[in-house]
Amino acid sequence: MKAWFFAGLICLASAVQAYDVVDDRGVSVSFAQPPQRVVSLLPSLAETVCELGACVRLVGVDRYTDYPASLQKVPKVGGGLDPNIEAIVALRPDVVLLITSSRASDRLRALGIKVVALEPKTHADVQRVVLKIGEVLAVADAAKIWRAIDVAVAAAAESIPASVKGTRVYFEVSQGPYAASESSFIGETLTRLGVKNIVPGKLGPFPKLNPEFIVRADPDLIMVSERSATGMAQRPGWQGMRALRENRVCIFANHDADSLVRPGPRMAEGARLMAQCLTDQVRKTPTARPPL
Repeated sequence: MKAWFFAGLICLASAVQAYDVVDDRGVSVSFAQPPQRVVSLLPSLAETVCELGACVRLVGVDRYTDYPASLQKVPKVGGGLDPNIEAIVALRPDVVLLITSSRASDRLRALGIKVVALEPKTHADVQRVVLKIGEVLAVADAAKIWRAIDVAVAAAAESIPASVKGTRVYFEVSQGPYAASESSFIGETLTRLGVKNIVPGKLGPFPKLNPEFIVRADPDLIMVSERSATGMAQRPGWQGMRALRENRVCIFANHDADSLVRPGPRMAEGARLMAQCLTDQVRKTPTARPPL
């Protein structure tokens, strides 16, 4: 009788411990206990895991994940869209975090590996993803991460002089050119900072633009990373744009640019960098600028 009773208590405890998480594809993933071996296939997802205090659980990351520095020693398993399935399987993960568009999702599930697909594109998405990863890892009060981001973005907006409000901004994510539109998380941050994004949200979060579109829009200010700025002034018609004529271009070092384009905990730092750019660049007297 006693053996049966204690066996029942153990089963009851196990049942209470189990939980389900519904990912961004609407797939319900069951966990008997919080995963201790996690593979992330997107830098912002890995950064979120670390921000939640679970960095030690990451046993594999994608080739672009490089922050925080401790993750540079974690095994790389390819890209988010083209991961090395064999390498992932060899790591024996309890769960793999990836984007919804990854082709690896079905293959990993077929091999019996739990997959949670997430898609952070907007501020609301980032908030949801932070909470969802908190659910997966069974970390209490994951909401504090988003609260900190939200407060920091608000503080960045407060730091900008009133004269900067309404500045028309073009934010280039990468060469192509690919831009951050009003509907992207970057565009939403710009809106909160009180400036006008020249790329409308109806084009999608990160559209590839015809360079002539940007010339016609003639932004007051350009934000671009070091890796994308090379040769910008040589694009047809671009030297006539106000931003280049008046040296109103913020070129972010690559490590800073990563803070700007990754939809995760470092969005707070991204907002601060954009606010600093607006304060420093838009108010200065036009000067001659050497070719980019």
